Amino acid sequence: MSVVEEIKERLDIVEVISAYVPLRKAGNLYKGLCPFHQEKTPSFVVYPDRGAWHCFGACGTGGDVFSFVMKRDNLDFREALEVLAQKAGVSLAPPSAERSQQEQTIDRLREINQAAAVYFHHQLRHASQGQVARDYLAGRGFSEATIDAFLLGYAADSWDGLLSHLQSKNYEPADILSAGLVIEREQPDSGRSPYYDRFRHRVMVPIRDVHGHAIGFGARALRSEQQPKYLNTPQTLLFEKSSVLYGLDVARRSIRPRGKAIIVEGYMDVLACHQAGEDNVVASMGTALTEPQIKQLRRYTSTIVLALDADAAGQAATLRGLSQARDALDREWVPVVTATGLVRHEARLAVDLRVMTLPEGKDPDDVVRADVNLWRELVNSAQPVVDYYFELARSELDLTTAQGKSEAVERLAPLIFEVSDEVKRAHYTQQLARLIQTDERTLERLLLKQRRSAQPAPRPRPAEPALAVWEDAAEAEYPEPLNGWTQRPAAPRAAAQRSRQSSPTTHCLSLLVLHPEMLPDLQAELVALGAGPLDEEDFNQADERAVCAALVTGEFDDARWSGAGRAEDALLAELQASAQRLPSLSRDQMLEDMLRAVLRLRISNLKSRAKTLPALTRSAREEGQIDDVRSYQQIQQTLSEHLRLLEQLLNQRTNAGRRQMTPNL
Repeated sequence: MSVVEEIKERLDIVEVISAYVPLRKAGNLYKGLCPFHQEKTPSFVVYPDRGAWHCFGACGTGGDVFSFVMKRDNLDFREALEVLAQKAGVSLAPPSAERSQQEQTIDRLREINQAAAVYFHHQLRHASQGQVARDYLAGRGFSEATIDAFLLGYAADSWDGLLSHLQSKNYEPADILSAGLVIEREQPDSGRSPYYDRFRHRVMVPIRDVHGHAIGFGARALRSEQQPKYLNTPQTLLFEKSSVLYGLDVARRSIRPRGKAIIVEGYMDVLACHQAGEDNVVASMGTALTEPQIKQLRRYTSTIVLALDADAAGQAATLRGLSQARDALDREWVPVVTATGLVRHEARLAVDLRVMTLPEGKDPDDVVRADVNLWRELVNSAQPVVDYYFELARSELDLTTAQGKSEAVERLAPLIFEVSDEVKRAHYTQQLARLIQTDERTLERLLLKQRRSAQPAPRPRPAEPALAVWEDAAEAEYPEPLNGWTQRPAAPRAAAQRSRQSSPTTHCLSLLVLHPEMLPDLQAELVALGAGPLDEEDFNQADERAVCAALVTGEFDDARWSGAGRAEDALLAELQASAQRLPSLSRDQMLEDMLRAVLRLRISNLKSRAKTLPALTRSAREEGQIDDVRSYQQIQQTLSEHLRLLEQLLNQRTNAGRRQMTPNL
């Protein structure tokens, strides 16, 4: 039994979810108001026998106990595993000796950073030397509440104030050095400590990870001659500047309900915004945005607004940030009909990326302190990224020359490709044609040259044939051939006992783990059918969702994942073993089997959900909740229509496959 299965066996999903959501019994189920959206009719259902939950309302999502905790508390799978393992009293597999030592070191560095943050805060609040820092923060307009909430502090103008304090707390100098809080002298002598404080006579801003643990510091100089003006903790085991967003530990609670994240440049901008009630703001700490930073934000929102300084340096940072953001953000594959009637598939950004233009000479701190309503107007009027690039092209390029026109197309075409709305995409194409003074047909030919290159050829597949089972035994009475595969029903007893190794879920994921490079083609086919692309919502178990998410976002790499110590390793081993038993098929046959596997998976999921609704309807009728009865009946009708559509699509694909296999039919 895997750790995940053991945790699920020990925990009662109803008890876990009841700590967050009031539930009422409805037959063999439990129902309540969904915690993830506002509703009046209870559409949130918990299945105690299956250890699962599902929302039939606006969310339309569901999963297991891990998925619920992940969604409710904004955790990743590993974090949810740790939370639930502790609740269930299950010990996670012991790490290697090297990993165990590293984790102990990381815990010790966290303790040291937290102790330093408390020390600096005390110096700010109570030390006479701290008056200059208190005056500085008061001059910036920061309240006592903000100073306490963010644990702002003061590093005294001393060579060993912090070092002496931490040593009095029994922390070793070598560990304090590893935390980045002291510097080793180049030429130590016997009369002095070999170390001295890194931060001296500065306002101290603790930098915390997403869980609120102090991992480093940003320090603002209090004398004009001090250089640099802002000094950060160097890279340590805990702190890597390019992977951290300042303020995310607080902002994440507001980003999701507000529907967007605002990225500014500095700590003071974040502090001012949060003090003014604009608490969905984080900072990139003066650097261009990086892929890890963008991916952290994507856990909470699909709308990202860049609000960097309006000067030349700020504009350059904005451009670097936009480039990084576009590289890191998810794509969705959509079909596009060409002028000749052919269909091609293109990648579109699956997010709304915008640029907020600040008044000349102002930074976010200035704006939000002077007029918070103006700040909100600027946020709401943030430009789509394509509009921002069009303005830059007009101001920077000589569009009367061939070189200028060519560069405009080179800059703007990739962004136009990624616009998901067809009407907006046509608008930008027309705008670009006018900008370079050419007709749209000529421009379309230019754009065609910049289309995405073809997908790489698939990897070789093992030649051993195997048997595959998708449906329950009751639904597989008449097996059919499928591109050389044989479907056969399992015996009733075996069907009741078999693991997920023979489920539609595992079959679908096994195909994709073996050939992740074919996912874009699969997504394109699904969209063309009107079925929508595959995503993690197609799966119920948290580890399955994690693997699917990695595949969809392009983060999955077979060699890199294997033996990496992830919480999903047990599932991945199953998928890889299952994939090795699959028969050898041509690329077209493989794509067809992937497509049918997804359709079967969705049909299976819909049938399972549909079985729930009669019990909910009966419960609502017994309680006299007539409006709820009508809502459940409407949901039942919608599910039935969707199920009918998927079954028609599957039948059409199956019949087409038979005709290809039997041309004389």
